[in-house]
Amino acid sequence: MSAEVRFERDIEVHNLGLELFDLEEQRLWERRSMAMDGIGDPLFGLFARNFAPLQERLASLTGRLEAIPRFLAEHRTRATVPQVRLWQQFEIESAGEMPSFFDEIVAAGSGLPEPEQRRLAEAAKRAKVAVADYEGFLRGTLDTAVDSWPLGRERYDELVARRAFDGLDADAIVEIGWEQLGRQRAARTAAAREVDPTIDEASVIDQLKSDHPATFDEALDAYRDAMLRARGYLIEHDIVSVPADERIEVIPTPDYLRRVMPFAAYFDAPKFDLSPQGIYIVTPSVDGDPGAMREHNRSSISNTSIHEAYPGHHLQLCVAGRHPSLSRLTTQAPEFVEGWGMYSEQMMREEGFDAGPNFRLSMHTDAIWRACRIILDVRMHLGEIGVDEATAWLVEQTGFENAHARAEVRRYTYTPTYQLSYLLGKVLLLQLREDERRRLGDAFSLRDFHDALLRNGSLPISFHRRLFAGEGSSAPA
Repeated sequence: MSAEVRFERDIEVHNLGLELFDLEEQRLWERRSMAMDGIGDPLFGLFARNFAPLQERLASLTGRLEAIPRFLAEHRTRATVPQVRLWQQFEIESAGEMPSFFDEIVAAGSGLPEPEQRRLAEAAKRAKVAVADYEGFLRGTLDTAVDSWPLGRERYDELVARRAFDGLDADAIVEIGWEQLGRQRAARTAAAREVDPTIDEASVIDQLKSDHPATFDEALDAYRDAMLRARGYLIEHDIVSVPADERIEVIPTPDYLRRVMPFAAYFDAPKFDLSPQGIYIVTPSVDGDPGAMREHNRSSISNTSIHEAYPGHHLQLCVAGRHPSLSRLTTQAPEFVEGWGMYSEQMMREEGFDAGPNFRLSMHTDAIWRACRIILDVRMHLGEIGVDEATAWLVEQTGFENAHARAEVRRYTYTPTYQLSYLLGKVLLLQLREDERRRLGDAFSLRDFHDALLRNGSLPISFHRRLFAGEGSSAPA
């Protein structure tokens, strides 16, 4: 085999190893009902993406709605072992919110010809009945549900090894988390002194969180503005290449996702879409929390938009999606994808974008949160700390509103090693950048470094390191 083919083979072996762990060891599919995601995510994609005329998309949505009763009936057959109580409660909550999403779809079809309107409304009505019936089934599983969800030391160590974290094990990763927590807290304290040396850090943070748009609609406009300013800065300062045909839209998070995505998230375009468009979602609140707008403060909006859009997830995934390798298109490497998002936050401040102390304070606040994710990811799945204690600790460390912290922690229970990927990935990327600076000396180009990372796809950072070292024909010069 050629060097390039050997490299692609190694990627595929890596992918299969993770898939086998998911199916055979973690076995989430038989211990947690995930039907609401199976319903909501495809409907959301059809509803939110303008890839075809609305009437055509509504016809597809009608067909999906009509299929929901059968889908839910079949989904019950997965529950062959006792379900995890906490995860079933997530699903019950999502089932309660799903009908309002169906109503939005029906309302969007008000301009359809009458026969098509009737068909859509009837499909939504039957889907609601099926979801309500499924919710009853879920409640019935609570009688025999179990409370044990952590992977445990042996399986967690195996998963970390399969993730190919440059040789790091769980103990080394949690040490990075504690070290980063201390470092980021010190950096935030220093930034707070720059903002206002006459008051304490908590008061500075309170002032910044109080500086937010008056309404959520105004906040969405602020997210769009920050995102586009960042895009322009990348181009003007020659930091990374930006494709001329990329597109992104900013919209509110749908109701059914708000309890598990309490802040913001990015959905990349489907693979092989001829007119790709990313979707950047922002959550108004969790459970109508009156303090939610404080999380949409102007300093945080800038940081989040760098992470989710430019040069973060949207730009990275847009470029990665153009690579011809099917193995690379299907690779799951959150330490690179999420690590790139966090790396982008720091890199943009280094390059002078929104580099004032208020923005840096927000960046360090988010990094404190991600350091907590490393610590909690490991400790929760080793069985050292439970949901309630983890939520209280996260509130103490970050100042999050309690509803947001609980939503965060609950997601950690079923995504082992994902949450630690954010800050760990940033640490690994910064080390790779420093190694490349030393290797190339005066020939090092920040733009070339960034372009090579994005062009080579969403690979584990250890695989990117191999490419920079010269493995495979696509390695950068």
